[in-house]
Amino acid sequence: MFEWISANKDVLNVLIGFGTLLVWVVYAQLLYNGYSRQRRPHVLINRGQHSDHRALCLISNMSAEAIFIQNIVVYLDTDQGLLACDVTELERNLENKEERSGDGGRWQAPPLSRGTRQGPLGPGEVEHIGTFRDVIERVARQRQLVFESCPPDEGRTGVPARLYEITFRILAIYGSDNLPIGVERGFIMRDDGCLVPRSWDSRRIKSWWRRRALRAQLASLAAGETPER
Repeated sequence: MFEWISANKDVLNVLIGFGTLLVWVVYAQLLYNGYSRQRRPHVLINRGQHSDHRALCLISNMSAEAIFIQNIVVYLDTDQGLLACDVTELERNLENKEERSGDGGRWQAPPLSRGTRQGPLGPGEVEHIGTFRDVIERVARQRQLVFESCPPDEGRTGVPARLYEITFRILAIYGSDNLPIGVERGFIMRDDGCLVPRSWDSRRIKSWWRRRALRAQLASLAAGETPER
């Protein structure tokens, strides 16, 4: 045995060196995968409580770090064309709207967090941005439409329209990245009124040139322009 090892020591040294190199490559790959997973944002857009327009639109941050939600844009695919709307800010004037508190009947302005959907979302946290109906009806009022699958507010009239799909796009800042991150998920409106997710998970916009396009979209939204796809 020892004679064989002595006679083939050069070959064995090569094999041992190759095996050591292979172990280090696998170890380095595991370290890189762990680091990449921690740096990769993962935001999930989902529905909750119901399966129709009454469902809550939930946003969950499954990333390792907090994200800052900058804008939320909704796209409605209808028989009247593709309709887009920035739903980041709530539909009310915080300077004029006041709510009665339970402290001696005094009047207080609502907190800022109740007037906007913009803000940080920590890892593992989830929040909702209202019901699907709230979002759909907001766009319908702006365009003076009435969707059959989503009954309008009482007394409101408009052009009858049909809704095929609703897509949410989240524009956010993650970590120290120079470019924003974007997450999309579409929900198909079936004939029976149920909202069915188009995919099992949210789709992350990850290519470099598309993230540059997201930065341009953020600039246009800040300027008050109509969002584009």
